[in-house]
Amino acid sequence: MIRKSIETARLLVVSHDSAVLRPIWFLGESNSWQFESAANAWEAIERVQSGVTPDLLLLDLPQEDADGLHILRWLRRLRPALPIILIGHPDHVGRKQEALRMGARDYLIKPLDDRQLEWAIRQYLSQCEAVETDITSDDVEEISNDNFFIGISPIMRKLRAQAVLLAEANVPVLILGENGSGKETTARLVHKLSVRSGFEFAKVNCAALPSDLLERELFGYQRDGTPSRTKAGKLDLCTKGSILLDEITEMSMDMQANLLQVLQNKRFIRPGTSASVEVDVRVLAASSANMEHAISENRFREDLYYRLSAYTIHVPPLRERREELPLLSRHFMHQFAKHYGLAPRDFSPAVIEACQSYAWPGNLRELEDFVKRYLMAGESELVFETSRANLDDVGQNAILTKSLSSKPLATSQPHPGGAAASDSLKSLVQSVKLEAEKNAIAAALEKTGWNRKAAARLLKVSYRTLLYKIEQHQMRSSDSSLFPGGNGFRNKGAGFRGNSRTD
Repeated sequence: MIRKSIETARLLVVSHDSAVLRPIWFLGESNSWQFESAANAWEAIERVQSGVTPDLLLLDLPQEDADGLHILRWLRRLRPALPIILIGHPDHVGRKQEALRMGARDYLIKPLDDRQLEWAIRQYLSQCEAVETDITSDDVEEISNDNFFIGISPIMRKLRAQAVLLAEANVPVLILGENGSGKETTARLVHKLSVRSGFEFAKVNCAALPSDLLERELFGYQRDGTPSRTKAGKLDLCTKGSILLDEITEMSMDMQANLLQVLQNKRFIRPGTSASVEVDVRVLAASSANMEHAISENRFREDLYYRLSAYTIHVPPLRERREELPLLSRHFMHQFAKHYGLAPRDFSPAVIEACQSYAWPGNLRELEDFVKRYLMAGESELVFETSRANLDDVGQNAILTKSLSSKPLATSQPHPGGAAASDSLKSLVQSVKLEAEKNAIAAALEKTGWNRKAAARLLKVSYRTLLYKIEQHQMRSSDSSLFPGGNGFRNKGAGFRGNSRTD
């Protein structure tokens, strides 16, 4: 639903002070804004909970209330996306930084200046309108509550048209693309557009589980040959629905043979039994690896590849759809702001320019992490680091490096200097720890020829912990040169990356 325009916006003012209510009322009259007032914050909370949420709330902090900010906390919990402007007494100017940190959009000091007041109201109303218009445009399709398919660029519109056609055919689909490019979102889009959308969709990461556990995850199992002790697998749970097998090249050859039988015969043998189980599920497979290389290295069955690749979708990396960066950045900003109960920040033109000049080797995952850091710290510590990833694909010898911290950029919300410095130091220490951990794991895996159990013993950690860390750092055996005649890891290609959310 599109939010009302600025001309018909609803303002809720929480105050009993006529010196505050009168100028806002006059502004509302002159701009045709709908003006409502609440005598106190508790009345405002009741209205926000029970009625239509206003487009902007102005909260007057009483001079005698020593802890008026607790009302802001309650309102932020109830409606994280609701813009709130605080109006404070000159004696309480020290609260400003704390109020902004807690999510207030602005902090005005009495007596109110009419022009400053009108500018502040218009600024935040226009931001809300722009965001709502973006999110409800024809180029943004909601797949689930927090998952959207955004197709502004021609290449993504073409991808969506391909997804529409494949959704109508009950065939397996192979989805290829770099880590973090949006393969899972594409799979969910195909499922949503198909006749199976009313049934279950499940994702199984083939790289996260050893072969025996992956077999149980997909096919279930039966203990002691007792039917009453049968555990259903994901293929059972997704009956008439769809299942996404992510990083399918990491599946063992035996498991690939079992999957091929499922695709050919629509049946499988459940572990622990000899009974054949009929299955009706659409298989969507995804991979960030080079499939031809996986076949030539005997890591992937050629017959399974041909069965899957008859219908293939290639998800483009973020660097090939840079025109989507402003909308994607704002979309992620409002998602994270809502999740953490913070006020969303604006992106300055310099930040948008730097984002569009950057190669984004980590794709959408890296952009999400960047937006999250930006929400927490603003522009105080933004550095776009040089990356060697995907240089051959981009066709350049170096990727543009931009350091926003070297420019005098204004932040949308000020932060205390001490807190920003502390956050920066913590971030630096954490990144160093993660890099050292990743390098140690990579060295152990290289030394053991990617025998994960042997690597876990070498690192003196549990096997489960190592599997979690490999998934966290998005490490793949295809990223190493551990092939006949190879030694060490390659310095080009996808490489080992952070940004540890699922694709």
